[in-house]
Amino acid sequence: MAHWPFQKDSAAAVSEADLAKWQPILINILRGSAPVTLQHFRQVLAVDNKLTQGFDPVTIADRECEAYIDAELKRLLPEHSLFGEESGYRDSGGELCWVVDPIDGTRSFICGVPLWGTLMALNDGRRPVLGAMYQPWSDELYIGSNLGATFYRNGESQPLSTSSVCTVSDAKLACTTPDIFEEASALARFQALAADAKLVRFGTDCYGYALLAQGGVDLVVEDSLQPYDIQAMIPIIEAAGGVVTNWQGGDASLGGQVLAAANAQLHADALRTLNPS
Repeated sequence: MAHWPFQKDSAAAVSEADLAKWQPILINILRGSAPVTLQHFRQVLAVDNKLTQGFDPVTIADRECEAYIDAELKRLLPEHSLFGEESGYRDSGGELCWVVDPIDGTRSFICGVPLWGTLMALNDGRRPVLGAMYQPWSDELYIGSNLGATFYRNGESQPLSTSSVCTVSDAKLACTTPDIFEEASALARFQALAADAKLVRFGTDCYGYALLAQGGVDLVVEDSLQPYDIQAMIPIIEAAGGVVTNWQGGDASLGGQVLAAANAQLHADALRTLNPS
């Protein structure tokens, strides 16, 4: 789990009027980032590895996209801080912080697979209160807050709503990769849950969470996440009717082991396998 430099002792006050003001800014920044990422998608790219052991890829597209978002936030919301995967923490001195993953799913990106997205979440010091995921190749934007959860594509919009599936045996489960589970015991618990599920799909990254909010996927189970991997998806899923926690049923916003479910009943059923104690 990553160090989270922004956690505050108390949450900043964020009203529905604030969310209504910032939501279109968020949408415009994400849409404005599309040319930055798409100019590199399905092109020959140099790929750097962040790790000395293992493989954690980063490209010019990741860095340029985050730089664009940072510049737009400085211009439009200079009082807000930023915590980004590529650049770390930029403290504005204000109460609020944007958590940014410029390309969640870089492995898919460098393979030309469009299962990636740009993630942005507004954190009030304790939790994300506004989040969005944008996939520019398909022009799909998912956004959520206390104002609701909405899906935008090709100039049209529709409300997001999770499924009514309430048992693991009927559930469609998504996960990025079984390699994401660091401990053998965690992998064993995931495998037990996956064996009970109706079907399992790998390779989804942020797209799995978006599809859960849309009702196509019922469960997402992962491990080893960072704050910028999950914070944008929490407000979307919660506003659509779902539940997102860690494997102990607590706060998932710092990453680590994450369970997202379409509803409380399904969440409880899955948690019995992931956390039998």
